[in-house]
Amino acid sequence: MKQSAFLKRLKSGEVLVADGATGTNLQSRGLAHGAPSETWLFDRPDEIVRLHCDFIQAGAQIILTNTFGASPLRLGATSLAGRVDDVNQRAVDLAQQAIHKAGRQESEIFVAGSIGPSGGLIKPLGPLEEGRVYASFSEQIKALASAGVDLLVIETQFDLKEATLAAKAGHDNSQLALVVSFSYDRGTRTMMGVRPSQMANEFAASGLEIDVLGVNCGRSLDENLEALKELRVATNLPIWFKPNAGLPKTDNQGHSVYELSPKEMGVLASIWIENGAQVIGGCCGTTPEHLAQIAKASRM
Repeated sequence: MKQSAFLKRLKSGEVLVADGATGTNLQSRGLAHGAPSETWLFDRPDEIVRLHCDFIQAGAQIILTNTFGASPLRLGATSLAGRVDDVNQRAVDLAQQAIHKAGRQESEIFVAGSIGPSGGLIKPLGPLEEGRVYASFSEQIKALASAGVDLLVIETQFDLKEATLAAKAGHDNSQLALVVSFSYDRGTRTMMGVRPSQMANEFAASGLEIDVLGVNCGRSLDENLEALKELRVATNLPIWFKPNAGLPKTDNQGHSVYELSPKEMGVLASIWIENGAQVIGGCCGTTPEHLAQIAKASRM
């Protein structure tokens, strides 16, 4: 039975604040659009540390490592191919450095290992073999666990088969608390048609020990709230909720702009808590300023 500090605090009923967006914030700080954010772990480590610090100072109690695309399958198409251990270790090191730079102790801030989708589709819908996907997740999870993360966050999932393989890899290769979060970018369905209740029921029947279920990214805040409500009815597990800062619009330079103000997002965060979210933060477009208002709502 896992008895991590993270799970103990959830069991006590505490609402925890996770961080905001990685990709969109780094792009606003100079990361080329479409470039893997993991390259900045080596090219601009100062900016990775600064972003983590900004979120901690805004009130984040959980910071996600910059490893969303750091599995072998995802890194294989980048300049970091073959460097899974290096990339994941570096990301954890920088997160830990940021905690100290922000004047906090490692016991105060949880470092969550971010694990995104494989980047492909599993047969028969795509070319990937299940065994290869499982092995890819396992390699990344071993690297994150060895580097010292406090929990694993399998996030922005859309396919039950792939998410189950990722969760199994987490279960088989670590003793860490495990969060599984889906992106409902078709309203209250994922791009593969999965509903929140279906996700919850499938994992409940899987025999895997999932500690937290979640909703992240997705589409509009109204639709994400509906996904949260459906998930709350379908599970007794704590719920992780990190929606985008509203819907993006494209500016005249082709960049995505999220127009929801920090104050507006803070007002909505209170509603998320009322509807059962126990870990709250933000995904795409969520700046440290947005997160400060989310953190404020968590203390009310």
